[in-house]
Amino acid sequence: MAKIKSVYVCSECGAEHSKWQGQCSECGNWNCLTETIAQAASRHNKLPRHEGYSGHLSEVQTLDQINLEKLPRIHTGSQELDRVLGGGIVAGSAVLIGGHPGAGKSTLLLQILCELAERMPALYVTGEESLQQVAMRAKRLGLPDKNLQLLSETSVEAICETARKLKPRILVVDSIQVVHVEDIQSAPGGVSQVRESAAYLTRFAKQNNIAVFLIGHVTKDGNLAGPKVLEHMIDCSIMLEGNNDSRFRTLRVQKNRFGAVNELGVFAMTDKGLLEVKNPSAIFLSRSEEVSAGSVVMVIWEGTRPLLVEIQALVDDSQLSHPRRVAVGLDQNRLAMLLAVLHRHGGLQVGDQDVFANVVGGVKVNETSADLALLLAIVSSFRNRILSPELVVFGEVGLSGEIRPVPSGQERLYEAAKHGFKKAIVPFSNRPKSKLEGMEVIAVKNLSEALIAMS
Repeated sequence: MAKIKSVYVCSECGAEHSKWQGQCSECGNWNCLTETIAQAASRHNKLPRHEGYSGHLSEVQTLDQINLEKLPRIHTGSQELDRVLGGGIVAGSAVLIGGHPGAGKSTLLLQILCELAERMPALYVTGEESLQQVAMRAKRLGLPDKNLQLLSETSVEAICETARKLKPRILVVDSIQVVHVEDIQSAPGGVSQVRESAAYLTRFAKQNNIAVFLIGHVTKDGNLAGPKVLEHMIDCSIMLEGNNDSRFRTLRVQKNRFGAVNELGVFAMTDKGLLEVKNPSAIFLSRSEEVSAGSVVMVIWEGTRPLLVEIQALVDDSQLSHPRRVAVGLDQNRLAMLLAVLHRHGGLQVGDQDVFANVVGGVKVNETSADLALLLAIVSSFRNRILSPELVVFGEVGLSGEIRPVPSGQERLYEAAKHGFKKAIVPFSNRPKSKLEGMEVIAVKNLSEALIAMS
């Protein structure tokens, strides 16, 4: 009898090792190797020689022979979700939606499927909840429940066999961590089961032209469980973010083969489920009537649209030998770098001060256009000088103190003017070609000019 061979797979990066070790040599994480059985291709992977991954005969074509017609999209009825997906659902695509427990992943997809079921066949497969629980949620949210088909199953083979008979256009599997492939001996949720289940469902989606949504859980670090073993299989990866104490949820796309990356959708959690927020800037700009020092509005670019958010800074005397640098919604290392630039090129020493920075509304800012706004908020708090509530700021700050341009500067200014802002401090290269009616635009080349403009 052949000996069963085991390998150890990293749950963080997906790297395989021949023996167990405390640290993964590929990504450097500790205690992340799990044992799994190294098996040959299972029977569901053995396609006939003439069949490809998509299930049809592959032919060699030249570039001019390829049909460039736009892929047909299925509109979900939610403009925010359609924007994140790149314009709607693409038939035959595999979409992975992750998020913390209670973020609203199941609620959002149940809402979408109940609406789509009125127009086309749809199947919702639950492996974590009973059919009664799903029906109770739909009734509580007041969703149409006559046409949506439900299935409680954890076997991938059984799910696909049922889908072949019902022929739905949309299939939701809740969740990828609880389903299993019968040929794999490991427990559901393991690296092997998650990888094989996702591969089986993705292949089924492309062979039958069915859009498949997979719900995934996140780890304690906030990352999607098993991201490296799934990201190359799926077409779109989306994270539903939001704190339990906040009623707003953000839907951020991390990978999309059919649309823009880093697109953002905003929803509000209500007693009727997740409702889309069509003007998110108005929510994030709900400032108090009395504006205090250390607060300024910046314009960030999320996917295909500008977004106005408020950034706050607090500078206070430190009682510690090593002053604290705390950034919420921002890169903490970049905060430390900008403080060094402020000292060297702005003449402001905050080395003995605690510095706290926060983006209001729970938004995570990943782009460098927030540099200038962050520094002006820090200076405002340190000098206890209130900035005008009609001021908006954006720009990247270089290590030599220069203010570098950011993409889509004109669109950012138009968005700020639309919300009633009268003054803007922007990089010199982003100055408007024509005067904006009702807005004074101050174009600066370096940090010293920006500090003078804010006074």
